[in-house]
Amino acid sequence: MGRRPVVIVSHDGFNEAPGWRSLVVVPVSTSATQAQRGPTAVPLVEGAGGLRRAGVALCHQVTTLDRGKLTRRLGALRQDALARIEDGLKAALDLD
Repeated sequence: MGRRPVVIVSHDGFNEAPGWRSLVVVPVSTSATQAQRGPTAVPLVEGAGGLRRAGVALCHQVTTLDRGKLTRRLGALRQDALARIEDGLKAALDLD
């Protein structure tokens, strides 16, 4: 089974601190069922951030990962995609 891509959403200050092991991430799926989950499922087009195929960022599944679980960097998302993920996180966590 392959590893699922994730979008790192934790603050760069934490991400770059050598002693900080946990990163806050949003998993990415290609499931058509997950894509129907409403405002917490954010569509990502093929090629976005290095994705090989279109997917959906599952903001309702935000979690933490040990940085050792990350195997490679695919790329970076454009600001508009990050803004949509931020909106998805706000909806999932009931934040303003």
